[in-house]
Formats: sequence, structure tokens, C-alpha cells
Amino acid sequence: MMLRQLRSAPNLLTLLRLIFIPFVVVAIQQQKYAWALGIFVVAGITDGLDGLLARVLKQKTTLGQYLDPIADKLLLSTMFLMLSIAHIIRWPVTILVFSRDIIILIVCTLLYATGTMRVFRPSWFGKANTAVQILSVPLALIYQINFSNWARLGKRWSIYATVALTIISGVHYVLRLALDLRSAGNKAEQE
Repeated sequence: MMLRQLRSAPNLLTLLRLIFIPFVVVAIQQQKYAWALGIFVVAGITDGLDGLLARVLKQKTTLGQYLDPIADKLLLSTMFLMLSIAHIIRWPVTILVFSRDIIILIVCTLLYATGTMRVFRPSWFGKANTAVQILSVPLALIYQINFSNWARLGKRWSIYATVALTIISGVHYVLRLALDLRSAGNKAEQE
């Protein structure tokens, strides 16, 4: 069953996105920013295509539901890490992005493992944060290729938006989680 899910076209595209990660790392490490940008854009296209194919071909799988966000987060996290190592994005930004994601992952894992909560819906703030991070990476790479004023401003403002939405979405997740836990506790008491 799992092997059949793995061989579906959408999941193969998701796996391809994972395979791109070491190549983009090498491109950034060797200061081949145009190559890194190209690989990142192709990875983004595979991200859009895998969801489209899953719907059109009716090949939505449980594996794909887990694999797709993992591939997205791994690619984005790797990009932020490498761009910080290359001194293209400042370390405090990357540390903030990683900290938020790690805290959410640990809390959700603990709540899931203890049976306290089983469903974790992404929020609009979280989706906006991801979108801005996805925008920040190519803008940071473009600025390394083209030192124009628009590229500098695009990189700067996308990083500012990433910082703001990372904080806002992190606080929102905590507040929403507290309300969900409180609601679940009240329901348990009433039963």
C-alpha cells in the first residue's frame, strides 16, 4: 500500500523536490546564485503541480498529505539556513523562523502523542508567513545576481514581512491552541 502511494505522480514530484535540496545547497555554497534561484523556482513549480495532479488524477494519498508539507518546510528551512551561512539573510531572522517552527512542532507532537489533540489546522497567519518566506528566498537570491535598487528593496521588505508574520503567526498559534485546549477541557468536564 505504501509503495503504491509512493509511486503516484504527485508523490514522485514531492520526492523530486526533496532531491533538489542538496543541489540548491551546493549552488549556494559555491555562490552560483542563478543556479540556486533556478532550482528553487523549479522546486516551487513541482510544489504547485503535485497538488494539482493529486486533484486532477484523483491521487490524493495519506502519504502525500504528510510528505508535501515536510518537503516544503525542509526546502524552506534549508534555504534560510544556507542563505544565513552565506551572509545573505541575517542569522536572527533564520533563528526566529526556525524557533517558531520547532516550538510548534514540539508542542503539536506532544499534544498528539498524549492524545490531547489530534487535528492541527494551519492558520491564515501561518499560510501568509509561509508565502512571505517563499517570496523572501528568491528575492534574496535575485539581489545576489542583480544589485539593483528594486531587488534590494524587495529583499529588505520581504524579510521585514517574514519577521513580522513569523512573530504574529507564532503568537496566533499559541493563542488558538490555548483556546482549543480550554474548549476541549470544558467539553470533558461537561461529559
